[in-house]
Amino acid sequence: MMPNQRDTKPVSKAIVEVEGLTKTYDGKFKAVDGVSFQIEEGEIFGFLGPNGAGKSTTINMLTTLLSPSSGQAVVCGFDVHKHANDVRRNVGIVPQEYTADEDMTGMANILLCADLYGIPRSDSKPHAMELLNLVELQDAANRKVKTYSGGMRRRLELACGLINYPKLLFMDEPTLGLDVQTRAAVWKYIRMLKQEYHMTLFLTTHYLEEADSLCDRIAIIDHGHIIKIGTPTELKDGIGGDVIVVGVADGEVDLSPDIGKLELVKEVKKNGNEYRIKAESGEEASPQIMDLIRSKGLHVTKISLTKPSLDEAYLELTGRTLREEETNRWATMSQRITMARARS
Repeated sequence: MMPNQRDTKPVSKAIVEVEGLTKTYDGKFKAVDGVSFQIEEGEIFGFLGPNGAGKSTTINMLTTLLSPSSGQAVVCGFDVHKHANDVRRNVGIVPQEYTADEDMTGMANILLCADLYGIPRSDSKPHAMELLNLVELQDAANRKVKTYSGGMRRRLELACGLINYPKLLFMDEPTLGLDVQTRAAVWKYIRMLKQEYHMTLFLTTHYLEEADSLCDRIAIIDHGHIIKIGTPTELKDGIGGDVIVVGVADGEVDLSPDIGKLELVKEVKKNGNEYRIKAESGEEASPQIMDLIRSKGLHVTKISLTKPSLDEAYLELTGRTLREEETNRWATMSQRITMARARS
């Protein structure tokens, strides 16, 4: 992939610098509330959070599609307020929605995107073919997009997002609604862009395993706030140990003080009939906890042991889980809406 040819020299070293970025609607609702973070060149940076957390709004501000209500953002060395055109020339976008024209071929869609960037056809035609080969759509280059599967459409969106040789690629929920096999294929392309083309990527996702597998660093975002930023390992290690959940028959008696005195136990929280316990070694602590509960004349109804995971880290930081069974319902609905819009 050719480097982006620019006459204007960036003035900043970090590829993305954000300070206090806020987006308020109707003067009341803050979709994004004072977020601050930096993205280093060459890394995959992820926003992890549920629908409505502020992920897409943040991307839309950083790509100049929305104007921030307050705060500052510098992307590829250019202020999003003062140098919006320079930002647009240096970034690529793969949106949630399918944006390709269904009545045009895959090749024609990519060339149209190139035309919008002002790239001459002498450059865009060979580059479009290169991109179609990259995403393995070369055999479908001259087919109308209406004949493409969902996975092929997503790969075409990726090719369109790369047509302007971006330094930074934004991917908003890149595998939304895709089946497991197609999702794995998109992951392959994302890793390829980082490893072979040294591209910086900023992706949003609500899939825990996607963030864990792909991202060098993750920002957990909820209700417009960034709760925590770190590598997947740092976020998981921040839990402070294995997590044991124990259910008891009698929820009125509080054994938290007794459980907390056990040598390996670091923290105990009671919620109804359940205890959520953090311990240094779950395998060793679990029998001790069960013996203690039984010695008090109570009956253990369930026990589970979980090693530190991103789901547990999310629960620790936000107070609730980001469950696949919950998010998949929204993903399916959103996918249907996206497909309907693409066909209209």
